[in-house]
Amino acid sequence: MAALTSPQIQSNVRIGLGKVLLVEDEELIRETVALSLADEGFDVCIADNGQKALEMLLGNNAKTAGAIGQSAISDISLVILDLMLPGMNGLDLCRLVRHQGIDVPILILSAKGTETDRVLGLEVGADDYLTKPFGMRELIARCRALLRRCQSQQKADDKSVLRFADISLHIDECRVFLVDKEVSLSPKEFKILELLLSQPKRVWSRNQIIDQVWGYDFMGDNKTVDVHIRWLREKLEENPSRPKYLKTVRGFGYRLG
Repeated sequence: MAALTSPQIQSNVRIGLGKVLLVEDEELIRETVALSLADEGFDVCIADNGQKALEMLLGNNAKTAGAIGQSAISDISLVILDLMLPGMNGLDLCRLVRHQGIDVPILILSAKGTETDRVLGLEVGADDYLTKPFGMRELIARCRALLRRCQSQQKADDKSVLRFADISLHIDECRVFLVDKEVSLSPKEFKILELLLSQPKRVWSRNQIIDQVWGYDFMGDNKTVDVHIRWLREKLEENPSRPKYLKTVRGFGYRLG
């Protein structure tokens, strides 16, 4: 089998399954697994030690990042990690990755197959554990399962977070952020902003906002919407008198701008 001369392998068979970082120091296993993954349509990056893998994940090594054509953590969709590595071992790498807040799925691939080894690997942050020797079909199936699980979680997270420009609203947590700074809103302010974020291009009249936020049985003046919009602008806009987020559509109502 010819040696791999590039840290990245691409398949011409199928594309779009995601980028896998394979961390394995045994050349034969590394080549076999990498080529099998590439044949299935994965974009494969390889590292033969833990330090190189960490640099690739963090994107802090310009030479490594340039060689693999990426510098962002999000480029790597899955890590396949051997435990017995030169220098930094797989468990230490897994701990460091999780300590850095990197939540990429990790599949441990190791000859250490006792229950204690498997439990330890999962406890330090791995998502799955497969012992050597292994079947290639099972490895591919586990990779696909981990990516499906991750994608499902991302879809669920996307539904619970509404974003517009620099504003992000976390529905389940009842929290709002402007860039990276949390903004304190009253319940009504939060609901108005959530309504506007739910359909950014839609213009909402005062009465429609009243119905959605206060309820159909609200008996007060609909001018209360203007007051709450003004308070929102004071908290979210750099210049509340010239808002770039909460726009007034004269004669109609409000929308995100």
